[in-house]
Amino acid sequence: MDVKAALVVVCLLVLGQCTLQETASKKRNVKKDSAAMEEMKKQISNIIMELNVLKEQQALQTVCLRGMKILGKCFLADHVKKNFHSASDDCIAKGGTLATPLNLDENEQLYNYVRQSIGPEEHIWLGINDMVTEGVWSENTGMVLRYANWETEITHQPDGATRQNCATMSTRAKGKWFDENCKEEKASVCEFNIV
Repeated sequence: MDVKAALVVVCLLVLGQCTLQETASKKRNVKKDSAAMEEMKKQISNIIMELNVLKEQQALQTVCLRGMKILGKCFLADHVKKNFHSASDDCIAKGGTLATPLNLDENEQLYNYVRQSIGPEEHIWLGINDMVTEGVWSENTGMVLRYANWETEITHQPDGATRQNCATMSTRAKGKWFDENCKEEKASVCEFNIV
């Protein structure tokens, strides 16, 4: 092999090496760009989630301004009388559930709110029923009741057996609960958990 041919081979080898290095560099840049794109997508997703949380909090604050705040939740009365399922669906559509007092204090606050906002002679639907198992009253979440305020002195509630599977609160009976036929139409109060 003469010098010219050797020089051409060396030049080709050097050119090939440079091309390989350039290709490897481009691949590294593509990997870097791909990683940067994934990171950017992740950041955008986080921003969207934070924005949705802020929108939800703002909506809840707006709802709570029209209703009543108590520790960790707020109540919003609905004067329109509906059956239990329609009232429950309406609350869910608004981002809440039918009101379900978890203790005596919540029951008292809900009772006072209902008297002031709906009226002193009303019954409202509560988010409590025994549709799954007769006699086993549960909350909207499906958990068995931990607190109850049934009227037990005069009418011995709950007394409706399979005909009455949904709970109401009575303002006439000072916030005591009654079982009712779920098809009856009552006012309701939606409950929203707030931070």
